[in-house]
Amino acid sequence: MNTDQYLPLPELIPAALLERFRALSPAQLCDGMQSLGIPRSGCMDADLLPLDDRKILLGTAYTVDTEEGDNFPIHVAIYQGRPGYVLVVAGKAYPERAYLGDLMAGAAQAVGLAGLVVDGCVRDRRPLAELDIPVYARGFMQRSPAKQGPGRINVPVRCAGVEVAPGDLVFGDYDGVTVVPRARLLEVLEAAEKKDAYEAQRRAVIADYAHRRASGEPLPELAPGWVTELLKKS
Repeated sequence: MNTDQYLPLPELIPAALLERFRALSPAQLCDGMQSLGIPRSGCMDADLLPLDDRKILLGTAYTVDTEEGDNFPIHVAIYQGRPGYVLVVAGKAYPERAYLGDLMAGAAQAVGLAGLVVDGCVRDRRPLAELDIPVYARGFMQRSPAKQGPGRINVPVRCAGVEVAPGDLVFGDYDGVTVVPRARLLEVLEAAEKKDAYEAQRRAVIADYAHRRASGEPLPELAPGWVTELLKKS
């Protein structure tokens, strides 16, 4: 086996920084990246979905590059994994074989991975959903994986439409998966926190409007300022 393509794990993102991200959402991170002009805003394809939308995926990316349903390098990557990492599998959206099932995901959970993102199909839908580890995939296929190798581990990949480098931040919830480049974590975080503050203010305005309407009081302006400004220009 040629291990030249199997590079070591990247450095984990500091826990304190992850906790600030955890207070936000993948959608807010996409908004933050969009405001900064980051291409595609880090949003993975819309058909990459969680098996259980109640689980939150958040951690440091490490990667596998493979194709045509070959899961040999995924096995190798899982067994070298450590707590806090999210395994991102660039499987080229291959539809004819499953890249993994509940046994491999169970092993990933046992080593402490924070999640699995698979650009392709998986199988064992119900057992996978019953595990604690968050799993995202494009769909389900019962046909077993190939085992050829070698693939590549911990190299930059393209997964579900987004460039992912080892060490990037990966955040997934019921809406989908967002990837933030390691070099831009702080500026994206600050932009997303500004969006969070704006959304909190808008919720307060909406709640106040609903209360006044129910009470028969005079109604305040409900539309946000940017809507009013655009209307004036139209």
